[in-house]
Amino acid sequence: MNAASAPATLAFVESPVQLLNVLEWAHTKTHDITVVVLSPTDPMTRGQLRRMAELARGDGMRVRWEEARGGPGAPFQTIGGLASALRRAERIVIGDPFSRYVQLLLTITSARDLVVVDDGTATMEFISQLARGERLVRWHRRGGRPGARDILFAPVSAAARRRLTPSATRTVEVFTSMPVDTAPGVTVTANDFAWTRARFGPPRITGGADLVGTSLVETGVVDADQYVAAVIALARAHGATRYFAHRRESTHKLHRLAVETGLEIVRPELPLELIARRGPIGRTILSFPSTVVHTLPLALAGTDVKVAVCDIDPDWLTAHASPRAQGFLAGVTGTARDVHRLQSLPAT
Repeated sequence: MNAASAPATLAFVESPVQLLNVLEWAHTKTHDITVVVLSPTDPMTRGQLRRMAELARGDGMRVRWEEARGGPGAPFQTIGGLASALRRAERIVIGDPFSRYVQLLLTITSARDLVVVDDGTATMEFISQLARGERLVRWHRRGGRPGARDILFAPVSAAARRRLTPSATRTVEVFTSMPVDTAPGVTVTANDFAWTRARFGPPRITGGADLVGTSLVETGVVDADQYVAAVIALARAHGATRYFAHRRESTHKLHRLAVETGLEIVRPELPLELIARRGPIGRTILSFPSTVVHTLPLALAGTDVKVAVCDIDPDWLTAHASPRAQGFLAGVTGTARDVHRLQSLPAT
């Protein structure tokens, strides 16, 4: 990508869901878009990203795959190779404003238009923090003083936050399916998954239920034993037969779930919104508080599939969970539309 061929819109994604939401954002637009994949190292995420990249190319987008974490020198090589395009792009689209990689890229660009597409429930926290002028911190990070790395990176993070704040010379749009607060000057555009519904389905609906996994154990929020017990109880109560693994769930935990629950563990090759829309899918989809309780009802609009969400009991939280965790997770469930709430679990 040289200066002469710099696209009008440059999109940076680090997850399959971010790339899906770039496709959703671009669905009704005619922008000249190049998607830059800042590839992670996790094999499952990489696999899903490659499949999503194929879909993006099929929709006429240019996709540039960067091994952005391929070794100590990879970030410098990636940023150096993108610097010219960053300076020339008229619009920057990002999926994760909390990403240090993305924050560093934002300090280089002089684009007049910035767009943040959903990366899940974190979007809710991003808008709130932006409105309050706070530093950008993921909701599941433990409270208290910032660490040494946070302090070193603070000037870059502060500069990125300023770039993400609307001004007389810069517009900021948030494209989201999540219920978000408003921030001064920020344009919020609803994502109703029109691209997904036009591209796939409607799905064949099977009997019974499917269960959606979460990475709350991996992020240190929920105790592993409590989580396994909750999955067992949900599966028994609702006749679930399949467990759709989150891409960040550990192999060890998934093996334990398979042994102790008898569920078929499915590692999706695409984001769950596309898997569900393509089908086959259970008549009931069971989930803990997560992005899918907001996105699946939109992706499955017009079908007979019911989405049910089970609240996180405070007793399931680990001693290391952020003080904000319980309130945030309750808010994810409480603001979800068109879902059935499961207030309690039967005893195992």
